Amino acid sequence: MPLLNTNMARTSGLSPTREGLLHDRWTSSQRQSQDEPHRSSIDSDKRVDEFEMHHTRPEQGVFEKWAQRWFGRYRASEQAYDDRKDTGRGTLNRKKKPRGCCSRYRLCFITFGVLLGLFLILSGSGALWVYKQAPTDGQSPPWYPSPQGGTVKPWEESYKKAAAMVKKMTLVEKVNVTTGTGWSQDLCVGNTAPANGAGFPALCLQDGPLGLRFNDHATAFPAGVTVGATWSKDLMYRKGKAHGMEAKGKGVNILLGPNMGPLGRMPAGGRNWEGFGPDPVLQGVAASEEIKGIQDAGVIATAKHYIANEQEHFRQSFEWGLPNAMSSNVDDRSLHELYLWPFADSVRVGVASVMCSYQLVNNSYACGNSKLMNGILKDELGFQGFVQTDWLAQRSGVASALAGLDMSMPGDGLIWENGNSLWGPRLTEAALNGSIPMARLDDMATRVVAAWYQLKQDNVTQWPAPPPEGKGGPNFSSFTDDKLGLIHPGSDDKTKAEVNKFVDVQGKGKDGHWHLARQIAAEGTVLVKNADATLPLSKDKKRDDGSKYRVGIFGEDAGPGDGPNACPDRSCNQGTLGSGWGSGAAEFPYLITPLKALNETFDPDSVEITSLLSNDIPVKTSSLLHDQDLCIAFINSDAGEGFESWNGIRADRNDLYAQKGGDNLVQDVARECGRGKSSVVVVVHAVGPVVLERWIDLPNVKAVILANLPGEESGNALADVLFGDVDASGRLPYTVGKSLDDYGPGGQIMYYPNGVVPQQTFKERLYIDYRHFDARAITPRYEFGFGLSYTTWEFSNLTLTEKKARFPLPAPRPDATVKAPEYPTVIPDPSTALFPPGFRKLRKRIYPYISSLADIKHGKYPYPRGYSEEPHALSPAGGAQGGNPDLYTVHLSVSVTLKNTGSRKGKQVVQFYVSFPENVVDASTGDHVDFPVRQLRGFEKIELDAGESRKVQVALTRRDLSYWSVGMQNWVMPTEGKFAVSVGASSRDLPLSAQW
Repeated sequence: MPLLNTNMARTSGLSPTREGLLHDRWTSSQRQSQDEPHRSSIDSDKRVDEFEMHHTRPEQGVFEKWAQRWFGRYRASEQAYDDRKDTGRGTLNRKKKPRGCCSRYRLCFITFGVLLGLFLILSGSGALWVYKQAPTDGQSPPWYPSPQGGTVKPWEESYKKAAAMVKKMTLVEKVNVTTGTGWSQDLCVGNTAPANGAGFPALCLQDGPLGLRFNDHATAFPAGVTVGATWSKDLMYRKGKAHGMEAKGKGVNILLGPNMGPLGRMPAGGRNWEGFGPDPVLQGVAASEEIKGIQDAGVIATAKHYIANEQEHFRQSFEWGLPNAMSSNVDDRSLHELYLWPFADSVRVGVASVMCSYQLVNNSYACGNSKLMNGILKDELGFQGFVQTDWLAQRSGVASALAGLDMSMPGDGLIWENGNSLWGPRLTEAALNGSIPMARLDDMATRVVAAWYQLKQDNVTQWPAPPPEGKGGPNFSSFTDDKLGLIHPGSDDKTKAEVNKFVDVQGKGKDGHWHLARQIAAEGTVLVKNADATLPLSKDKKRDDGSKYRVGIFGEDAGPGDGPNACPDRSCNQGTLGSGWGSGAAEFPYLITPLKALNETFDPDSVEITSLLSNDIPVKTSSLLHDQDLCIAFINSDAGEGFESWNGIRADRNDLYAQKGGDNLVQDVARECGRGKSSVVVVVHAVGPVVLERWIDLPNVKAVILANLPGEESGNALADVLFGDVDASGRLPYTVGKSLDDYGPGGQIMYYPNGVVPQQTFKERLYIDYRHFDARAITPRYEFGFGLSYTTWEFSNLTLTEKKARFPLPAPRPDATVKAPEYPTVIPDPSTALFPPGFRKLRKRIYPYISSLADIKHGKYPYPRGYSEEPHALSPAGGAQGGNPDLYTVHLSVSVTLKNTGSRKGKQVVQFYVSFPENVVDASTGDHVDFPVRQLRGFEKIELDAGESRKVQVALTRRDLSYWSVGMQNWVMPTEGKFAVSVGASSRDLPLSAQW
């Protein structure tokens, strides 16, 4: 069987079609580029590196050289712009920019220049075809029709209520529920219109995973990478719960987080910091805990970005000057065992929304891929909620609906803010002319309404109706900071109201969320070097002669800079780094700098602090360092989302070194501090791994802290760790290599396109991050899971207890215990979908209405090849939320004794790794099955007093002990040979091991 379905309709940089049968102005070949399936003869049991052999492209070497020349100029012009230090961008301006291609005027200008250059070069050589090129054919079969929701017991009552409500809806109300109103047409970053006749309200969708974007009086929590570094399930859940409470307090129905895609295949990936680390188990546990917390607060969580969206370069059509996004080409097994794993965990805990990603997967846009959405997400994983697009990720109309898309966001079509939706009135037309079965539209609307019921948002006490019916809805505007503002800011309506009510949702007193933010940041701070027990520091240490102890603090990252919100969406690296940039960032209500916290923590009667908040130490001030007893150097490394850039960094980092001369700063401080004899502590704030090799072995660099992205309580959390008020308990959620090359070919960003549709093939398969280091026997600087503590630990008494014997396949897929809703299939009277008489249309707003009955044309619709309304064979790996319930049957219980052998209380992360048997042969293909050396399969964070011991247990399920068989299309547990279970403090510090 082929790899993944890639049969969705794809645009080729041309104008959007009028969906349904409205193709009068299109040639048949153009229709095919929109709605035909795209398949090839590639079989899933072939190596993914054979992909190249099955695709023809423009001369690759010539194209790449040309692309490097043009994109090199692009990047140079970006650098030139940033070098001007343009300061005309403030907190107000940042609310006026969309999150896509034209989020900065300079980006639009540069993109136009690149497009013009492309046009001139290519048309001059007779190659104008570039901008009419659709992606090449994909690699997997179609999966139709889209499975209906409402087939699992936990959602049964919500679906009953939702079905009853949807049956009351008119056609245009169903379209309102499933199509956004357009960017900036209402107050949130995403908005649906109400179904007033049925009693369903407009919904507010708002970023993001770190905190509430475009908001006031809300917490800027530590980023996902910092949450992952805590390895604390308790903190993961509590962060989700607090985040959800704040969203609810602001009137947000749907929170656009957490982020588990990108997984972190490439360490320089621009948005890795939004997720929890490049291991699927750590990522899955963290995501599911946050989802439980968010949804326990009554807010719909969104698992994003589905799927294989691993870099920012070329992620989106036209954002990078190319007519199509890049294609992430991933094999079936790697998809299941790596990139899908955290989504399965999310579905299992009941996540109510999933966001599909911008880019293509195996040459089919993710938001129109029926295998991904229908076959894997809705059938195999049993997802009951709704699939929404990333903003402007939808690239087709009818085809995407048939492929399993349920909600289009923000409603605009192929271009920002043009009012020309791929759904909206076109979805109405498609339903009226029969192109989309009414059952599919009913299921789309029902999935949205069922999610609303599932989170109890029908409770009018907790969720009052929005105006004019009530006083609920969003109490903020994403598009102005003023109290009074436009209620439809992206339209020609000049009506104003009180749009910002400045509701404080941060909590109060002991329940203030800043306490939690501080704890997460502290426990997400990783101590990786501590020679001579330099840390923890004394707050009141004096020199031997009784004079004040001198501490020097150096580096821009220690101070406030121009303030935490100086640049739109945090898209510049200045001052101390608390967040990456993009839609995943939030407005800081405040940011405690390291300098402020250190000044407040050191005893001024005993310690004299000198600071230089610059990465450049002038020669004339070098003597300042000579008299220091201790120097603390602060450096950082920033990245973010693709619609913004800074200082030549186009979202993905250009390398893994510290930015803004940080390495030179550390070298200078180490050389001059106490004339090279005083101790130096280095603190690194970063979006991911940073190469430390230029200074890590300097003899007086005694301690190194990787503080990740700590959020608003940055300085206080750092002080907690530096002074030992809390144990250093953070552990690396990624591997720190000695060079970017250490991460292998699969770890490299594609900075220049290798074709009109850039192709990024995941040839490394399962071997990313520590799996790659282990397989290649590469010694990292600091391994995955590593982190030092202020106390010492001992592991003993490893015991394996079999709970169930091994058997190759899980139990047969259980039959559905709940019947999906049924609806009338009759097509409504088209006249009911006409604009009401005297209706005032706002400019660029998306409406569900049609203008004329003449718009409804009947005939034979050119469905994607393979489309059928006959039921598809069901996946044997499905049957419940998260997959076949037998996948979660416990087969092996593992216990170990942990003892705190030191002199103080501390926290340790007990990590459990599984090594699969050798010489495993897949029964369906006869092929040898390779496995990583070891794979994380469980962890627990434990706090113990000095001298205390505790038994720590984890349960290993069938899924933990199985691999994805491409031939069987199921999870298979090896029954021959021995599993090894290793336990310890990191992926390479595993003192105990036993076999099963």
